[in-house]
Amino acid sequence: MSGSMVEPDIVIIGSGIGGSTVASGLAASGANLLILEAGERLRDRPENRDQRAIFVHGHFRPKETWYEKDGKGFNPGNYYNVGGNSKFYGAVLIRYRREDFEEMRHLDGVSPAWPFPYEELEPWYSAAEQLYQVRGNLGDDPWEPSHSQPYPFPPVPEEPAIAKVRKRLKDNGMHPHSLPLGVDIDKWLAKGRTPWDAHPNSADGKMDAETVALAKALQYPNVKLQTGARVTRLETAGDGRAIAAVHYSTHGEARVVRPKLVILSAGAVQSAVLLIRSANDANPRGLANRSDQVGRNFMNHNSSAVLAISPWYRNDSIYQKTFGFNDFYLSDGEGGPPLGNVQLLGRVSGTILKANMPTVPEWLLNSLSAHAIDFYAMSEDLPSQESRILVDGDRIVLQWARTNWQAHLELVKKLRTVLRKAGFPIVLSRPFDKRTPSHQCGTVKIGNDGASAPLDIFCRAFDHPNLFVVDASFLPTSAAVNPALTVAAQALRVADHIVREELRS
Repeated sequence: MSGSMVEPDIVIIGSGIGGSTVASGLAASGANLLILEAGERLRDRPENRDQRAIFVHGHFRPKETWYEKDGKGFNPGNYYNVGGNSKFYGAVLIRYRREDFEEMRHLDGVSPAWPFPYEELEPWYSAAEQLYQVRGNLGDDPWEPSHSQPYPFPPVPEEPAIAKVRKRLKDNGMHPHSLPLGVDIDKWLAKGRTPWDAHPNSADGKMDAETVALAKALQYPNVKLQTGARVTRLETAGDGRAIAAVHYSTHGEARVVRPKLVILSAGAVQSAVLLIRSANDANPRGLANRSDQVGRNFMNHNSSAVLAISPWYRNDSIYQKTFGFNDFYLSDGEGGPPLGNVQLLGRVSGTILKANMPTVPEWLLNSLSAHAIDFYAMSEDLPSQESRILVDGDRIVLQWARTNWQAHLELVKKLRTVLRKAGFPIVLSRPFDKRTPSHQCGTVKIGNDGASAPLDIFCRAFDHPNLFVVDASFLPTSAAVNPALTVAAQALRVADHIVREELRS
């Protein structure tokens, strides 16, 4: 940490989309901000664009083990670095549909209504799109909700091989639309001709939490970032209400800081874990947990990779990830329940396929990839009391009970039919498992009542007046689209609320 700051006004724990975006919204207030990040900045190194290092050798995966309920361990795909998981994300910055804020009936149950409607968040969606310099084309998607502002930049250009498939789908009655993307494609390709999806970003043209929101916040002298700072506990005052201190360690040294406000943005899993581990006599089940909802309602999108293959199709694209479609988002297309979103994956090379099919010769996988186009099918995971994060001593236990899986299988089945009709006789699919952080969310949800939700509609803990939780954990539903923009929009809304209501009092 450059400079010195004895007792900051606000401590932000985590520098992912939530933490960095809320910092960008608070920076001009004049309040002294300290951002504590457990990881370090990603360096510009050859492995950043080396697909063998990334996908086969797992060069960037954390040296960490989480556990299932039965005690079986697994290596989670959560990253600890400045910018959080956004350093590796696909940069799809898409809004929830308006209907996602309302109660929605699914094949496997009900997705509950948010405590406020889409219109409440809409201005902040527009502000987040401006901040993250989103490339898009308003009007492409018939199911896109209303916008008060257009996208700030035109869409990322479509490569010829991809445009050909998009046209086939449109000719067959589908409604493919340009994905809203936070990517300066010219800058990205100038560094290396690879996809950006799942590739780390070192100021290479991807609009992530570090390169956009955090960079903006750090332009202000009242904002400081301390890396290598792992928060271990939040301490409350004697009455168990106000957060009195943040305990953290850096390079083996224990430190304590005593801010006026604490904003927890460590991610859907780690934020819940920290609240549970901060239990005390006044809060025996953990902080913000009078409702017994902290750690519950964990959601992780039901998702599959779907490869459409044709010997008559040649895919010479580099990045590929430019369109999606929502024809099965609000229904199955035949009056049935919602199924989900379809969008392109980043270009899947033979090297990437090798990571999942190690016994198949790579030359054969390269040949397969040359005749394939790669899709990502995504369906909503419904909130459930039994899907939860638990803490067992030093262990993090992920007890995830998938919901709405049959709807996802129906989505993949529909997609197979659509792709075969578009000229791809072979369609292969493979679901993603818990090793892939498929938009983890929930665990510290917002609501209108402290008896049933940890947070109010501005992400303030009902139990602790100076604690806010601003990351994907606040999401009461997962919807069936990428959550990054929704987290960013709410972070800007919360920052505005703090400036108006907290810092002026």
